[in-house]
Amino acid sequence: MVKADAQNAPVEAQAGPRASRISLLHFNDVYNVEEQASEPLAGAARFKTALHSFREQDPLILFSGDIFAPSIMSSFTLGEQMVPVLNQLGVHVSVYGNHDFDFGLERLIDLASDTNFPWLMSNVVDNETGRPLADGCVTHTICWHGWTIGFVGLVEREWLDTLATINSEQVTFTDYVEAGKKLAAELRQQGCDYIIALTHMRTPNDVRLAENVDDIDLILGGHDHVYELQQVNGKWIVKSGTDFREFSHLVLELTDGGGVEVTIEKVEVTGRFAPDPDLKEALSKYESVVSGKMDEVLGSFSVDLDGKFSSIRTCETNLGNFICDVMLAACNADVAVLNSGTLRSDRLHPAGQFCMRDLMTVLPMLDSLCVLQVTGAVLLQILENGVSQYPKLEGRFPQVAGIQFAFDPNAPPGSRVVRDMVKVGDEYLQLDQTYRLCTKAYMRQGRDGYSMLVDCPVLQDDEQCPMLSTAVQNHFMAIKTRQGKTRRNSTHRQSLVLISRRHSLIRDDDPRPTHRSAMTRSQSTDSNASSISTISSGRRKLSRQDSVHDLEDIACKLAPTVEGRIIVASAECRSLNPPKVAYQRLLDKLTEEQDGDDEDAVDDSAAAQAV
Repeated sequence: MVKADAQNAPVEAQAGPRASRISLLHFNDVYNVEEQASEPLAGAARFKTALHSFREQDPLILFSGDIFAPSIMSSFTLGEQMVPVLNQLGVHVSVYGNHDFDFGLERLIDLASDTNFPWLMSNVVDNETGRPLADGCVTHTICWHGWTIGFVGLVEREWLDTLATINSEQVTFTDYVEAGKKLAAELRQQGCDYIIALTHMRTPNDVRLAENVDDIDLILGGHDHVYELQQVNGKWIVKSGTDFREFSHLVLELTDGGGVEVTIEKVEVTGRFAPDPDLKEALSKYESVVSGKMDEVLGSFSVDLDGKFSSIRTCETNLGNFICDVMLAACNADVAVLNSGTLRSDRLHPAGQFCMRDLMTVLPMLDSLCVLQVTGAVLLQILENGVSQYPKLEGRFPQVAGIQFAFDPNAPPGSRVVRDMVKVGDEYLQLDQTYRLCTKAYMRQGRDGYSMLVDCPVLQDDEQCPMLSTAVQNHFMAIKTRQGKTRRNSTHRQSLVLISRRHSLIRDDDPRPTHRSAMTRSQSTDSNASSISTISSGRRKLSRQDSVHDLEDIACKLAPTVEGRIIVASAECRSLNPPKVAYQRLLDKLTEEQDGDDEDAVDDSAAAQAV
């Protein structure tokens, strides 16, 4: 892998006078190496054939990020299968995308170092190393058929702030316009006669870059999964689709007046291109890798995990708590709600080693996460829908984190939740207050009766959040990192503890930096009863003196419990005055029952219903 900085950019020389025209091939956001069932058939091997059909033009091949995740295969290989893909495609230079960080900084650096080209990260510095994040390059220069072409790689703050595996307090972000102006001017001074920005950001940010940086001649972007061309301030902004389905063929041609004319062709990867046999063979070995990875140990739980449908679709369970806690911390939300139908194992997972096979049994689908802005009133509707079919074993029944509530199963559907007994973190629910809700894209689409989510503002979409299974894998890796079992002693890892103004129980006296421990947002985050952030282990109860250090120690024990997040209440509960007193009585009773039998955490799932 080529390393460089803006003052010492590497040059790949190609002798000869400046050609009147050169060709570029550009693609972005590719995830699944497998072929599709319908046209365009796509697939990485077919994509290689399509790219190489332009070989006689000797094109530069450019990539705008997002390849190592997410996909089912990447869940097992941690992105390794994409290294031979990139190398066989013959990529010359790339910029990092947000999903390239899904498996953590250490993993990304390892993968990038195995590729045969430089990765750009021009406007983000890792404060721990003083170098560009993920050991990227600031700029890169290529001499190609007599053209001296300079490259910068620019990203937006929006997705940088959402990376679950990066400590945003330990990076320095420079606005892409500011960085673009400075670096493009330096490249001009170094003799570059054409400057290309490889970007991974939304189209409006690419437009802003084009409007404000005259020295950049062409913007080749990613992040938006669309094929899109637009001209702004005399320069083209190109988005080249997604998932090996299409790419852009660009021709740069000198004009008589000394300018450069750009022509762009969209190339669809259809059945007219045969799969490349060499790449197809290289990828075939990863099928056996997937099989072997199934028995890889992720971590070791201290308690049984209850994933039985009879439990998880009717009450709070410790497996549901664990998964929702991971969601909450990974996406920096106030509340996490997951339909129980997501959790598919229908079994009791015994204490001890938890393997990739177990995770795939629990979460066999690629579930995209998102963060929505919801009011307290909408949160109430969400909970009402979740318990509306109880006691049927319906997949809509919720598993939650960051919220506690009680419901009366004898009340009519739609009015079962005891409204004065809903708490978000340490605060009772306010109907007109807004909250950050982490859920999955399936629910956001209104499935399982969650139609109230369809029109909620999206704060972080699935491009800014990890896949659910990836977030769980990263949780195990974060534990190993904290315990010193990884090569890099870094704060760049997924959060184990979530801190916010809604969580008054945490005292942050740990001198070691914790991911996002001091981030300020318009809506802060919280997990009041969380196996990640506020889990009680055995008889231990949180006090207001618990520190981040203590809470992370608890998270590392992997002993999630049932904590009274969901209480099946009787009609008598509604008649108690005030209801908040009744709620405390219910929690006290649950705690007593847990203390009486804390040797079997799974059996505690029945305690929440015994009130």
